[in-house]
Amino acid sequence: MKQSILFVLLLLISTNIQAAADAVAGKNKSAVCATCHGADGNSINPVWPSLAGQSQGYLAKQLKNFRDGIRKNMTMSPMAAALTDQDIADLAAYYTSLNAKAGTTKEKYVELGSKIYAGGVTGVLACTACHGPNGDGLDAAGFPKISGQKVQYLIKQLNDFKSGSRTSAANSMMNDIAAKMNDEQIEAVANYLAGLH
Repeated sequence: MKQSILFVLLLLISTNIQAAADAVAGKNKSAVCATCHGADGNSINPVWPSLAGQSQGYLAKQLKNFRDGIRKNMTMSPMAAALTDQDIADLAAYYTSLNAKAGTTKEKYVELGSKIYAGGVTGVLACTACHGPNGDGLDAAGFPKISGQKVQYLIKQLNDFKSGSRTSAANSMMNDIAAKMNDEQIEAVANYLAGLH
């Protein structure tokens, strides 16, 4: 009886160790990812997101969403299709461990961008409520780090939420918020976020 219990415990422990995220393994698996997201997780292409410093839970969720067809993208969906849960955990751990590079905000976007981000505008909730004062997000709630992202990438994501072509956010919250934003507000908050840190 004791041997059976010990065997089951060892099996459970080894299963948990295998399922644990491994940043070193993630680095080894990231070679293809680096093509678009940068060798250090900081994208040099304005339409692709930087992954460095992003929350582990958010990265894992998005990779699973791409793999499972919940979030669709012509580039990412096929890239994620063959990933196992372990691959996803390892990649998320690796990118979370990297340092994000700080961006800059053009002066003309600071006033309106900060107003929307910190206090909201008519019908649009303040971004700080979910993404924090510095845009670092809230991993426990599934809210991503959005500071330092590329302007074009942020504009595209906000427009995708606005149009409903991206719907993977909790309770469609981002769809409701983005739907109330005009083009000037989207441009201003995207530019503001690029330099927020």
